[in-house]
Amino acid sequence: MKLKPDFLSVKEVPILSWSSPKALTITPPLVSVFFLIIGLTLFGLGEALLVAAGLGVSPWTVLAQGITQITGWSLGLATFITSCVVLLCWIPLRQIPGIGTLLNVLIIALVLEFSVPFLPTFDNLVLKLGAVIIGVLVTGFGGGLYLIANLGPGPRDGLMTGLQKVTGLPIAAVRSGLELTAIAAGWVLGGSVGFGTVLFALGIGPSVAASMYGFKRLFSKYKRTN
Repeated sequence: MKLKPDFLSVKEVPILSWSSPKALTITPPLVSVFFLIIGLTLFGLGEALLVAAGLGVSPWTVLAQGITQITGWSLGLATFITSCVVLLCWIPLRQIPGIGTLLNVLIIALVLEFSVPFLPTFDNLVLKLGAVIIGVLVTGFGGGLYLIANLGPGPRDGLMTGLQKVTGLPIAAVRSGLELTAIAAGWVLGGSVGFGTVLFALGIGPSVAASMYGFKRLFSKYKRTN
């Protein structure tokens, strides 16, 4: 009897039929772009559910809040600077950007902007927790889908895949470790941590890994054609 699910051991982003041969390309396969957009849209919807649940902001927003406490910057500027620093960390990790890197920022922001106002207000704790859990699952599902498209990760996902290659640790552990580190740093600097924030941090790594594992099991028999 296995005590540890197989998906928790996933250590790389699988290459499937909709994966682009190259992350950095000006002529990406349309199927790769399609799954990239679908994945990022789902990613944004998952984060929107976290916002609507009202049990805390995302881990990296906690870090941005903390930075605003010591610098006086706006939350938007702190978030932008944090993303830039994370992108600089890609250099020693040898991560390659692509159109997915840019679309990550654009699509997720647009989905958050237009979906949050239409989501219901959750007026009891059970519904709030349910929204957080569903949000984590949807975010992980979308994250796995768009990363498999192989058109470039977003800033934090690139940090995740880069650190995974350096450390050899499973993706689930690396991703949740990054989120928990962001929470800890943000909290020390004065950011606000909610129960939903911690739940998201603990769940997003396994959720992304489970998504990749599931897609690989379902679609690995379909070979990519270049």
